[in-house]
Amino acid sequence: MKFGILGSGSWATAIAKILTDNGNIIHWWIRNAESIQYIQKRKHNPHYLSGAYFLPEQLILADDIKEVVAHAEVIVIAIPSAYVAQALSLIPGDALAGKKIISAVKGILPDSNKLIHQYLAENFNFPLHDYFTLFGPCHAEEVAAEKLSYLTLSGVDEQVTTDIATHFKTEYINTIVNTDIIGVQYAAVLKNIYALGAGIAHGLEYGDNFLSVYIAACANEMAAFLQKISVSAGQSSYKEPNYNSSVYLGDLLVTCYSLFSRNRTFGNMIGKGYSVKSAILEMNMVAEGYNASKCIHQTNAATVLADIPIASTIYEILWEHLPAFEGFKKIEPFLV
Repeated sequence: MKFGILGSGSWATAIAKILTDNGNIIHWWIRNAESIQYIQKRKHNPHYLSGAYFLPEQLILADDIKEVVAHAEVIVIAIPSAYVAQALSLIPGDALAGKKIISAVKGILPDSNKLIHQYLAENFNFPLHDYFTLFGPCHAEEVAAEKLSYLTLSGVDEQVTTDIATHFKTEYINTIVNTDIIGVQYAAVLKNIYALGAGIAHGLEYGDNFLSVYIAACANEMAAFLQKISVSAGQSSYKEPNYNSSVYLGDLLVTCYSLFSRNRTFGNMIGKGYSVKSAILEMNMVAEGYNASKCIHQTNAATVLADIPIASTIYEILWEHLPAFEGFKKIEPFLV
């Protein structure tokens, strides 16, 4: 398989490391020509995961997204959700025909509240059976350090998904196959919202005892939402999802607890009294949970109608200026 990667952030760089460590030659779209020159000369990304080094003969770098898409058979999208539509608008409408796409985007498109496969279907007539996702409790920093991690590949065709997964399995990456392609995407969106809330709780000086109960309640709320969204979306997996598995509960836990989690970091700043605007400027990174909280709030109100008081309150804190302290006083009764 000829792989192409779209994006040059920390997660895109981690995926590039996984694929090249497994012997693949990759086409890699990096918007900044100066970054391309740096990687070609110094063999690592100048801005992200500088400890991850690459063999030049395994990288075909380009600042033209059309070039990467044209040469790849399997395209990994690893762009923050807020910029996916802008990036894909640069390619022709028929450019994805016959390709396979793997989404590594743990977010939802903020302008339309659409998941990546929905956007691709509407704008490129892209079929769901050629669409896959790459999720799990897997921080880019630990991938760069080659700490054992688990990634879940999801797709409607289990055999094709299994074949693709072999290209991501290394000595430090184990792969799992899943067919719940709708559920895993919404789980990846929700866990960022809950992790942002965990950060707010930490900033408000709640302790570990509270946080453990909070995360348990978030897991239950997420499972209930996923069950309802799968029905409303008219999709079902070939196997009943286990919401206690790594791509659901595992990813929720690591994003809520890990100091690598940008959503937790963002929430911590909100809890300490930063405004949303100040936190965004201070981090200089995208915290997916911020936009996701609004998208899930609107999606739930329009179609799902699930009972999600924790996610709804986090939305109120971030978008309706509810003071964080008051918001968590609202959340406390739902944790019993």
